[in-house]
Amino acid sequence: MIPGEGQNSPQPESESEAETETLAKPALNWKVVLFNDEEHTYDYVVEMLTSACKLSRQIAFRCAVEVDMSGRTVVFYGTRSDCENVCSKIISFGPDHRLPQSMASMNAEVQAL
Repeated sequence: MIPGEGQNSPQPESESEAETETLAKPALNWKVVLFNDEEHTYDYVVEMLTSACKLSRQIAFRCAVEVDMSGRTVVFYGTRSDCENVCSKIISFGPDHRLPQSMASMNAEVQAL
């Protein structure tokens, strides 16, 4: 017996079981990046992020500050499919009704980590 390995170590019973365990855990190696503009208020960003990304108001506000200060912020991590879904929600959220010059949603994109 090799030290550190024993009967108590969880071992897959077959190769197919090991493959199933790997397939059951999707890779969360994608992110959604939100980009700043001057056509949306902090209130809009918080409202949009709580809806599209399911963030708390506190976290959404932190993202609003970060996107305003640095020009971009990561608002979601997940699988490629989940990130594309969140990005689509952001892009289709619509203009900020608080600002007459706001004509469209904010810009976001999906990026690999």
